[in-house]
Amino acid sequence: MNRRTMLAAVIALTTGLTLAGCSSSDNKPELKVTGAFMPQPVSDMAAGFLVVKNSGGASDRLTSVTSTISDDVTIHETKNEKMRMVTSLEVPAGGELELKRGGNHLMFMKLKQQPKQGEKVSVELHFEKADPIKVDLPVKGTTHNPKKH
Repeated sequence: MNRRTMLAAVIALTTGLTLAGCSSSDNKPELKVTGAFMPQPVSDMAAGFLVVKNSGGASDRLTSVTSTISDDVTIHETKNEKMRMVTSLEVPAGGELELKRGGNHLMFMKLKQQPKQGEKVSVELHFEKADPIKVDLPVKGTTHNPKKH
């Protein structure tokens, strides 16, 4: 192989890798959190609800949640009216993960303090691929249940 052919091969390979890199960077999760709230707790436990919207081209997974209000925050799934703790929940590409009453949700155990209506509880959501997202959950009335429009 002469120098010109070698140089052409290197340029073609580099261009191909660069283009592949561009297309794969478009294929990543783009997450945004909306509708977050926590009903005012009536015991040393509380629930958290929110929606994680993914406008990206790749799915992701919510893997854990941390908060200063509790050292024991877990992710729960509800199927067939049965609640169970899970290690993660999917945030589909171009879709959303909805945490709502009667469905999937966050559980805060052994609260260090009981937040009151009007206050905010800070949490950090951790994902498999995306960077963590910090969210404030406004504390709402005990029976608060937003309706989807």
